[in-house]
Amino acid sequence: MATEQELSDFLKSVEKRAFKRSLYHVRNEESALDIVQDSMMKLAEHYGDKPAAELPMLFQRILSNCTLDWFRRKKTRNALFSNMSDFESGDEDGEFDLLETLNLQNHSDQTESAENATVRTQTLREIETEIQQLPARQREAFLLRYWEELDVAETASAMGCSEGSVKTHCSRAVQALGKALTARGISL
Repeated sequence: MATEQELSDFLKSVEKRAFKRSLYHVRNEESALDIVQDSMMKLAEHYGDKPAAELPMLFQRILSNCTLDWFRRKKTRNALFSNMSDFESGDEDGEFDLLETLNLQNHSDQTESAENATVRTQTLREIETEIQQLPARQREAFLLRYWEELDVAETASAMGCSEGSVKTHCSRAVQALGKALTARGISL
């Protein structure tokens, strides 16, 4: 059984990644924040008594389900009320960025030149833009496998699909990203 402190520590450790993952899906900061908060509340309410080792997979599944619920509600709402503002793209103010998730291999006091830092920041933003352009299931599989570092079985469980589907979605996502980034002149 997870203690209250273990649950709290787990939620703190996943909040930024979960927010970014939700933001990639819904492309709206307020909605992404709502989805993450709902997911965290559901985990605490319904699964807080589970062992700490089970929390990551439970949370990933809850987060996926909350995201799907958001899309269902949006679809229903759009069917009932046609609101032109829903078709506008979200304005991203850059509060969170991909650089926050990078773990530097060498934690020494080395400094990076301003030019290198700028190039790295621009490259990461271009990668982030291309990830947002992926179809929803490919994006979800890609983020779970390579961002959340889940294995194929865990990703399949979180997405509610077969392992073969996960492999297909990941493969297509990697190919699409590779092609798009090569077209932008970025080689990884």
